Amino acid sequence: MRSLYVIFLFLLTAAGTAAQNGGEVFTFLRYPSSARVNALGGSNVSLVERDPSLVFHNPALSGAEMDGMVNLNYMNFSAGVRFGSALYTRALGETGAWSVGAAYMSYGNFRQTTPENTVTGQFSVEDISLNAMYSHNLSERWRGGIAIKFLYSSLESYTSIGLAADAGLSYYDEERNFSAGIALKHAGAQLKAYYDERQPLPWDIQAGFSKRLEHAPFRLSLTAAYLTSWDMGFFKHFVAGVDFTPSDNFWLGVGFNPKINADMKLQSGNSLGGFSAGGGVRIKVFDVGVSVVRYHPSALSAMLSLSVTL
Repeated sequence: MRSLYVIFLFLLTAAGTAAQNGGEVFTFLRYPSSARVNALGGSNVSLVERDPSLVFHNPALSGAEMDGMVNLNYMNFSAGVRFGSALYTRALGETGAWSVGAAYMSYGNFRQTTPENTVTGQFSVEDISLNAMYSHNLSERWRGGIAIKFLYSSLESYTSIGLAADAGLSYYDEERNFSAGIALKHAGAQLKAYYDERQPLPWDIQAGFSKRLEHAPFRLSLTAAYLTSWDMGFFKHFVAGVDFTPSDNFWLGVGFNPKINADMKLQSGNSLGGFSAGGGVRIKVFDVGVSVVRYHPSALSAMLSLSVTL
C-alpha cells in the first residue's frame, strides 16, 4: 500500500507542475508508439498483453512477463514525416520491471531562404525522447508504474530541452477478463526554450477499461482522453476499439477516434478520418503488428511494430 500512496503522490505533484497556459511544445508525444494501440483508435491505457510497446501509453502496463523483450516501431506520415520508437524491457525480481527506450520524429528537410526568397541551403526538424520506466506489482490485481522522459528538439539553429514524467495504475482481473487503467502523461516543463518564451508540454490524463466477452473472442476497449481540455465536445474525449483475439498468436482490431475525425473533416468528405484498423501475429519469439489510420486528409499512415524475445 505504501507504493500505491507514492504513485498517487507522484500523480498529484506532476499534475501541479504541468498546469500551464499557452501553446504546446513536444506535441509528438501525443502520437501512439504501438501498432496495437494505433489500430484501436490511438489511445489506450488499459490493454493487458505481452506487448512492450504498451508501456509508452501507460508505464503500469509493463511487467516481469516481458523480461528480455525488444520492441521496435515505425510509422510514416505524409510529406516525408516519420516516427519511430525502440524499447528494451527487463524483469526486476518477481514483482517489478524496468525499461529503457526512445522515440524519434523527423519532419523532413526544408529549404532555407533569405527574406528575398533566395535559397541558401536546407535545414531539418527533429524531436527526440529518451525514456526510463519502472513498474511494480502493488497487489495481485494492481500494478503501478512511472516513466521519466528527457526531451530534445531541433529546429534549424534553434534547440529546445524538456523533462517530463508519466505515472499510471493498472488493474487486471483475469477471471472476469476485465482490465482498467489510468495514466497521467507528459507532465513536466520545457527547460530550454527555442527562443525566449517557454511553452507547456502536451500533458494529458487518460483513463479507460477493456472487457473481453464471455463467450466470444472479442474484447471491447473504451478510453477517455484529453481530460485536461474541457473546451471540446463531450464525445471527442472518448476513443473506442474492438479487437478479435481467437488465440494468443493472432489478433485483429478496429478503432474510432472522434476528435481526429472532427479535426480531419473536410467539406468534400474525408469520412474515414479517425478510423483505424490493424492486425498482428506471433511466430515463435517474434511478434509482428501492422496498423493503418488516416491522420491527414490526403494520406493513410501505416505503422509497423516488431517485438523479439531474447
